Amino acid sequence: MSDNLHPSVREFKGFLQRHPKLVEEVRKSGKGFQEYYEKWALLGEDDPFWDQFKKTGKTGKSENGAKQGKAELMERLIRMSENIDLDKLQKQVDNINNTITTVQGLLGQFQSTKGPQQQPFNNHNLFSTFKD
Repeated sequence: MSDNLHPSVREFKGFLQRHPKLVEEVRKSGKGFQEYYEKWALLGEDDPFWDQFKKTGKTGKSENGAKQGKAELMERLIRMSENIDLDKLQKQVDNINNTITTVQGLLGQFQSTKGPQQQPFNNHNLFSTFKD
């Protein structure tokens, strides 16, 4: 089947074999190979865009990248927490608490006014009064 492919498609397949991270990215993102094929055809194989998908000789690279990703996440969380106004947050929590209390009170009122459920009409009791 690969004999029937256009020569540029065969070259792109070779390019994908040399850049397995690109294949992983396509599978993770669900974008499809067409988009990357078009970029490859326009930019060429030596464009800096493809550097992010090149193989690295180090096996610890992914572990290092995971640690770096966690560090970046923690840094972002710390920056976000610095911008939080605790007084506003406490007011919002109090408002939510009051709303929940009000809803619980309303539900309690509706349940108490509903009263006990009437028992379904029992045919046995109806005819027992007419026995001789």
